[in-house]
Amino acid sequence: MLDPKILEELAARLGSVIAASPVADIEKNAKALLSSFFTRLDLISREEFDIQTQVLLRTREKIKALEARLDALERPAE
Repeated sequence: MLDPKILEELAARLGSVIAASPVADIEKNAKALLSSFFTRLDLISREEFDIQTQVLLRTREKIKALEARLDALERPAE
């Protein structure tokens, strides 16, 4: 049976090797490059999109209610 301490030590050593290797630098550079690219595209987050969708739905509901009120107010005048 494997000792959990051995696995923890192995994981720690692998983590330090990866952190010191060029792979970590490549990953950081790639993330920075992609982040810069997406920023220039003027994208929004999914959360912001969902919020704006809800705002639009509430606005449409208010417009429908106002149109109904307007129709009701105009009808007796005819």
